[in-house]
Amino acid sequence: MKIRRMEQKDVARVAELEAGVFSEPWSEEGFLKALKEGETLFLVAEEEDKILGYIGMYMSMGEGEVTNVAVDGDHRCKGIGGQLIQELKKKALGQAVTSMVLEVRVSNHRAIALYERYGFVNLGVRRNFYRFPKEDAYMMRYGQ
Repeated sequence: MKIRRMEQKDVARVAELEAGVFSEPWSEEGFLKALKEGETLFLVAEEEDKILGYIGMYMSMGEGEVTNVAVDGDHRCKGIGGQLIQELKKKALGQAVTSMVLEVRVSNHRAIALYERYGFVNLGVRRNFYRFPKEDAYMMRYGQ
């Protein structure tokens, strides 16, 4: 498996993955817009030219905000999410990002355990953060 920066040619597949995972998915246009912004870092994991997962982050003043992490349903529990997080952290450090934040549904125990495994800590609850379905989110942070 190879992890590389997301390119414009990847957007249709990434949007398809996104739609299969999230109740309020980003559109292809949303991903294209994010790729054009200078302070973003989006990565894809691929095998034999097939995108299996992705991760994205906005960066500002030394902090990164992880937008979404998604792995194709047929390839979950194979370490892809962890590899994406590790590579994101490595590349972010190279761009002077010293901390990262993210939100995760309080019911998403698998994702919470993954983030904790890679050094994220729970800062508290954001009430009614998600709309469809309505649910609280944990705010998690890595780094300073």
